[in-house]
Amino acid sequence: MVHPLTLDPDRALPAEPTLRGIARDLYRGVADLPLVCMHGHVDAGAIARNDGFGDPAELLVKPDHYLRRMLVSQGMTNEQLGVSRIDGRPGATETDNRVIWLRFCENWKLFRGTPTRYWLEHELVEIFGIDTVPSAETADQLFDELSEVLARRENSIRPLFNRFNIEVLATTDPAQSSLSEHARLADDGWGDRVVPTFRPDALFELNREDWREQIHALSRASGIDVTDYASFLEAIAQRRFAFAAAGARASDHGHQSADTSPLSAADAQRLFALALDGQADAASAAAFGANMLFENARMSLDDGLVMQVHPGVLRDHHGGIRDALGADHGFDIPVTVEFTRSLRPLLEAFGLDPRFRLILFTIDETVYSRELAPLAGAYPSVRLGAPWWFLDSPGGMARFRELVTETAGFYNTSGFVDDTRAFASIPARHDLARRMDAGYLAKLVATGMLCLDDAHETARDLAYELPKLAYARR
Repeated sequence: MVHPLTLDPDRALPAEPTLRGIARDLYRGVADLPLVCMHGHVDAGAIARNDGFGDPAELLVKPDHYLRRMLVSQGMTNEQLGVSRIDGRPGATETDNRVIWLRFCENWKLFRGTPTRYWLEHELVEIFGIDTVPSAETADQLFDELSEVLARRENSIRPLFNRFNIEVLATTDPAQSSLSEHARLADDGWGDRVVPTFRPDALFELNREDWREQIHALSRASGIDVTDYASFLEAIAQRRFAFAAAGARASDHGHQSADTSPLSAADAQRLFALALDGQADAASAAAFGANMLFENARMSLDDGLVMQVHPGVLRDHHGGIRDALGADHGFDIPVTVEFTRSLRPLLEAFGLDPRFRLILFTIDETVYSRELAPLAGAYPSVRLGAPWWFLDSPGGMARFRELVTETAGFYNTSGFVDDTRAFASIPARHDLARRMDAGYLAKLVATGMLCLDDAHETARDLAYELPKLAYARR
C-alpha cells in the first residue's frame, strides 16, 4: 500500500523530547511571521506580468538547479530535463514536459535526506494540497492533478506572493538592466514589495568573451560613453544611483576571491585598456575585480546600498556544459576562500564608517569560526549572511549556529536569505530555517544558557527583524 504524502508537524525539530517541546513552542511563535526575502533570483518580469507556472515541470524541475543537479549526477543530462542548448545543435533538448516530469518522479528516492526533498514536500502538500507521492507509476496522475491546481487564478505569482506573506522580495538584476519591470511594479503599487539588487559581476570580469558587449550595454543603459576607466567608474556610479532610486537595498558580488586590493588609477586604466583590446588574462581580471570590490564599497557610502559579497565558487567547472548550455547549469563547484587578509584593504578603509554595511556569505565552512565570526565580532559594518547555496540545509544551518554564535552572537548575522529562482520553494526554505533556529535556541534554553523569553525574542529577530535591519539603506 502506498501511503499519502504528509508533513510531520515536528519535522526538523530536535528528536529529544524535552528539546522538541521547547523548540515546538519557539517555532510556533515565528511560523506565521512575514517573509523578508532580500537575496533571490525570481524574475521581476514574472511578478510584473502576474505569470502563472504552466505545468509541474515548469514549476518544480526546470528552474531548480538543486533538483536538476542531483538528476544529472545520476546520469541524466540537463537537455533531458528541458534546458535549451545555445550551440545550435538541433533536437537535443527534451520539449515534452510530461516526459521531463516522469524523469523526475521516477527518481524521487534520490532526494531522500536532502533539503530539496523537504522543499518539494512542503510545496506539494502545504501550498498546492497534493498528497500523491511522486513515482514512475503516479507521474501522469500527479502531472494532471498538479496542472489543474496550477491553472487556477489564485495560483499565479501575485496571489501566491500574498498568500506566502512575503513582505519584501529582492530580485537580482544586471547592472545594465533598464529596470522597466520594476517601474511597472511600482506603477502597480508593488514598488516597496519587489525591489532590485545591483549585480555588476559581468562588467568586472575583464577576460569574459562578451566583456566588450557588456561595456556597450553599460554605455547604453547609463547614457555615458564608456571609453576608459574613468568613464567606466562614472557609469557604474550612475547605475548604482539608478538602482537606489528604483528601491534597491543592496549590491551583490559573486567573485571567486574575496580580494579587495585597490589599484592606482593608472594601473586600473592599463588593465581596462588591455580588456578593450581583447588582451586581458585571468590575472588581470582578478586584479581588476578586486579593485572593483573596493570601489563599490566606496560608492556605497554615497548611494547607501548594502554590499553583499559571496566568493568561493568556481563557476562552470565543465567547459563543454558551459559552451552547450550557457553559464550556471549545475557545474559550479565550491573552492577554498580566504577572507581575513583579502578584506583587510576594504575594511581598513570603510569598516568603521557608519555609512557602510557589508554582508558576507560563504560555502566554505572552515572559515566560519576562524575568520568570519571574528570579523563580524569586531567590525560594526560586517554581518554574516545565512548558510547559502550548498549549505542551505538542516546540517548547514545547525553547523553555522554552532560555529559562529559564541564569537559573533546572533545580532551580527543578517537573518535568513532564500537565494532561489524557484518561487514556490521560498516559504519552505524560510520554514526550515525557522525550525532549525528554534532547535538551536531550545538547546540553549534547556542547558540554562538562555531564558525562554529571550529565546522567543531571539527567534523573532532571526526570522524577521534582523533581515530588515541588515538590508536597511544607510
